[in-house]
Amino acid sequence: MKHQDMRRRIAHAAARMLAEDGSLDYGSAKRKAARQLGAPDSGNLPDNQQVEEALRSYQSLYQADETRAQLTLLRQVAIEYMERLEAFDPHLTGSVLNGTAGRHADINLQLFTDHQKDVEFLLMGLGSPYQAGEQRASDVPGRVYPRFVIDDPRAAVDLIVYPAAELRNMKRLQADGSPRRLRLPQVRALV
Repeated sequence: MKHQDMRRRIAHAAARMLAEDGSLDYGSAKRKAARQLGAPDSGNLPDNQQVEEALRSYQSLYQADETRAQLTLLRQVAIEYMERLEAFDPHLTGSVLNGTAGRHADINLQLFTDHQKDVEFLLMGLGSPYQAGEQRASDVPGRVYPRFVIDDPRAAVDLIVYPAAELRNMKRLQADGSPRRLRLPQVRALV
């Protein structure tokens, strides 16, 4: 019981950090929360689902109106970019999809195409500044994907470009049964 209590405390402290700061990812927030609670070497770190549940709870108690307004704005911006990038089969993922996006959230889009260079050509034509980079695959060592971050003043838009065939091999659902990604018509239905 002691371990579960510590996991819960770490999850809630991490959720508070994520909601208030936004510059941390789940892993960093959990480790920082564990250090602050005196359990830096803890094997009691909560899983991401526990942190997400704590984040939803925190936002509903302390940031309900702000979170709702921010989420609506971010989903509308996501729709704009998904429409512009429609030729690349865009999918929304991350906190804007799952409803935990706060004031510091990025919009995460996954693109699926066999013409990856065309994505950058389209971005050049949009006129918005962006940075190009790479995203390393977590499950296949040495595998990298093109990544672009668009500097939109409303929210950064983080794009990862995958080969079209990879969509079939990706997990469709989260551990809790919710979708990992949605296409444009499904995102429109959320707004």
